[in-house]
Amino acid sequence: MTTVAPAAHTVALAVTDGVRHFELAAPCEVFGVNWSAMADPWYELTVCGPPGARVGGHFRLEPDQGLDRLPDARTVIVPAYPHIDEEPPGELIDAVRAAHQAGARVVSLCTGAFVLAAAGLLDGRRATTHWAHAEALATRYPAVHVDPDVLYVDDGTVLTSAGKAAAMDLCLHLVRLDHGSAIANAVARNLVVPPHRPGGQAQFVTTPLPDPRPHPLAALFPWVLARLDQPLTVQDLARQANMSPRNLARHFHAVTGTTPLRWLHTQRIHRAQELLENSDDSVDAIATVTGMGTAASLRRHFNRTLGVPPDTYRRTFRQRHETTRQAASPRRLP
Repeated sequence: MTTVAPAAHTVALAVTDGVRHFELAAPCEVFGVNWSAMADPWYELTVCGPPGARVGGHFRLEPDQGLDRLPDARTVIVPAYPHIDEEPPGELIDAVRAAHQAGARVVSLCTGAFVLAAAGLLDGRRATTHWAHAEALATRYPAVHVDPDVLYVDDGTVLTSAGKAAAMDLCLHLVRLDHGSAIANAVARNLVVPPHRPGGQAQFVTTPLPDPRPHPLAALFPWVLARLDQPLTVQDLARQANMSPRNLARHFHAVTGTTPLRWLHTQRIHRAQELLENSDDSVDAIATVTGMGTAASLRRHFNRTLGVPPDTYRRTFRQRHETTRQAASPRRLP
């Protein structure tokens, strides 16, 4: 019996002339760099588009394949479309629509949402784009429920993000869906991704990462993470850091962009996410080890923070991981 290794998850970038730099670079860094030391197989990235397409109006791009190859990919990413006042090229619209019909997960970054809307993929769905273009998207495509206030929207097989740094947030969210939170966080740390901005969307947002540079709280963070099951207070953290609560708050804001209690709450929620994804522990047990006290308290805080109850979160990620596992499972040949 011969066992065939699992196939890599194929990701196709659907580029067009004038595509923006950042929204093209973000998926290239996440899916195009070999992170197989963290998860093997990693993704296989393909760039699809017309020959000689310009990036940001400065650099010429030589795509690996034409747009007609998009339906062959498991995930299709449409970076920021530069000409939002014009109808996207018919070839691009048709290829994106065909990819979705073939079962691909279709993702837009920033104004790439205009392409997905033109293809009819956002009709009746909640979606987002760069805040400066949200009104234009809603006006041109009234069947789309445009939310301008979030970092990204995950609507199952169709996902959309706001602009710039939110594109990286969504790319890491895809890694989290496919490989789990530990791998996504490891990739984020290697990319030195800054903390998420306040006011980001609630559902399934990865944990803000502290500044990786040396700082006065460097020893405090691991101390706290090892004691999440305990009822820690600001005074406890200040005493461990050997500083006053006011000085602690000042350093916390400088390093994490938030307060000690909010950061502590985020770490508890993040630990609960990891346990819901990777263990069969009951909600009561998870509430205990994350310092939430009771299952009712965990459910209340989890739902308030992420927009879904713990049981739904676990079921959603288990189903997606099972779907991914089945799609990539090795075939046994005689």
